[in-house]
Amino acid sequence: MRRSYSKWFSHNRRAVGITFLTRSLNSGGAETQLVALAKGLHGLGHSVRVVVFYADGPLERVLRAAGIPVKVLRKGGRWDILRFLFRLIKVIHHQKPAILHGYLVVPNILTIILKIISPGSRIVWGVRSSNIDLSQYDWSARVLYRIECALARFSDLIIVNSNAGLNYALANGFPKARMIVIPNGIDAQRFRPDSTARGKVREKWGVGDHTKAVGLVGRLDPMKDHATFIRAAASLIEDRKDVRFICVGDGPSTYQEELVRLCEELKASDFFIFAGAAGNMPAVYNALDLLVSSSYGEGFSNAIGEAMACNIPCVVTDVGDSRRIVGQNGHVVPAKNPEALKTAIQLLLDKTDSTRGNRGEKIRQRIVNNFSVPKMVVATETALLNTLKRP
Repeated sequence: MRRSYSKWFSHNRRAVGITFLTRSLNSGGAETQLVALAKGLHGLGHSVRVVVFYADGPLERVLRAAGIPVKVLRKGGRWDILRFLFRLIKVIHHQKPAILHGYLVVPNILTIILKIISPGSRIVWGVRSSNIDLSQYDWSARVLYRIECALARFSDLIIVNSNAGLNYALANGFPKARMIVIPNGIDAQRFRPDSTARGKVREKWGVGDHTKAVGLVGRLDPMKDHATFIRAAASLIEDRKDVRFICVGDGPSTYQEELVRLCEELKASDFFIFAGAAGNMPAVYNALDLLVSSSYGEGFSNAIGEAMACNIPCVVTDVGDSRRIVGQNGHVVPAKNPEALKTAIQLLLDKTDSTRGNRGEKIRQRIVNNFSVPKMVVATETALLNTLKRP
């Protein structure tokens, strides 16, 4: 691991203790980035630890296999507060990290409390979203975000993964002087074109060679706006029947039932596959002919970057940094506009008919050149070490 980063860093670095604090280690976008960052910093010689609220996330094993200690606090649920806080305070008091790095809203808030018992630690926040429609979530999400905004000025450094996220945070009172943008890193060694994997997954889905597979990859969450994707698809199948729409990701069963009902109402059920969560995501991307991101709120979409690393073209909504990620290699449409989304999907499907076999790797190359994991790791390391130098 250390050898793979040799061209990115100076050998005059200072190795420090870094503790990440996060809710879970499930296979979500933020969690995947945390793992990539933790492994990268560990590979650069830093003493990295991860403290997690809930046990048994699949990425926990990945960290342990890389030699990174994981402390599970075994939080019992939303209202398991006092015992959870006691365990958390005990762990941080014992570790006394030079850097305490929160990931997402609740861990960020808790780092400010933990500063009291570990005053020598620099507090770093990870902010991963933009343009959140809080009306789509329960009261606790709205309250917690207001608390996060109020406490942001007490952090030492806030790392945002998109320019859109930076602007959103600034509009909500975050301190500009303590903020920096570091885009996500995509593992281009893992995510790459693979024709063998493509055939296996399509066979599992029951999608033939002459059928177009259009995918939406993301958790079942209102912000991903599956409803707009379904409406665009229902309009498209009036013009062509050689398309199947694949929703990859899990979420609340009640929300999935709503989406299934919408498919039924629009007479699109026969064209949709709700595939659930997938373990082998590179194979999933390779099985697609086109990826769609219909979100109305994003920071940096891992799904877009990962699909492009597999050389899959994308249609994305103009939210977060999605336009910046795809560059000239995809179509960008307004959010919450099914007709515009349908038109873009149709145009790109028509284009893939003639270009899939001969488009080279220019889509993939944009990710390799601009959004690599080593770039993210070294930029983060530089920011963390600079924070330690400040009085």
